Amino acid sequence: PSCSPATCALCRRADGDPELFGQTCRRDGLCLHEDCLYHASGLSQRGADGEGFYGFLFPDIRQELRRAAQKTCCVCRRRGASVACQGRRCPRNFHFPCGGERGCVSQFFGEFKSFCWQHRPVQRVRVPQRGQARCLICQEVVAGRPRFSILVCPACRSAWFHRACIQGQALRSALHHFRCPLCQDVPTFQAEMFRLGIKIPDRDAAWELEGAFDDHYRRHGSCDAARCLCPGGREHTDDDGPWRLLLCGSCGSRGTHGHCGGLDEAAGSWECGDCAGTGTGEGLDGGDG
Repeated sequence: PSCSPATCALCRRADGDPELFGQTCRRDGLCLHEDCLYHASGLSQRGADGEGFYGFLFPDIRQELRRAAQKTCCVCRRRGASVACQGRRCPRNFHFPCGGERGCVSQFFGEFKSFCWQHRPVQRVRVPQRGQARCLICQEVVAGRPRFSILVCPACRSAWFHRACIQGQALRSALHHFRCPLCQDVPTFQAEMFRLGIKIPDRDAAWELEGAFDDHYRRHGSCDAARCLCPGGREHTDDDGPWRLLLCGSCGSRGTHGHCGGLDEAAGSWECGDCAGTGTGEGLDGGDG
């Protein structure tokens, strides 16, 4: 059930954008962002997946809230900073979203470590000097050397991105499709982006979840003969006999009933006119008009 907006007990923000904060969890009087939970330095998943929030148990969450209440965010100077920099002997603490705004890096793999702007992981990739570089996604000119806001593909060393641009690409493509848009490398590219704090959701691509390509995966299911003679209509098919629907063996995107295509009932395959040129498929070349 949908809930009214409420403030996350860890970051003290009411923002609910799941792309930035993960899902908002509300139960037992608690309201927390998913990503704030994963990056809270004093919190461990001690429960099963279905317990608490993602395995974070409610007593542990409340204990972490008490611990964080004593910590001041080095960015906004308010209490409740649950994220600690993992740099050696670094005293900095921050709220998860404050860190992202100030140039801190929070990693979305392994132990979900976070680092302040002084100790964050950086790219040390030797890149060829070639005049002006452009962000491959927005096409704006970028400085030709890696920095927090500008990343380069470690595999081809020719693809440059604004951090915000490649983060948007990662959210759309997700783990199953995220790769360097230029050289198409997956393992080296993904590992580097994870290390640098890019959030890559473990799901299918947004365009597939939204059904934008559903037609590409739906089996064709109608007779495309200029005149369909089947009494049951173009989409009717029998397991055998004259009204068995055959799909083009080459493209799979056109079909005919055996009888409508003038085929022998024993025919096991057929090609449409576009694929065969002439012969068995020529009966489909005409339109309905």
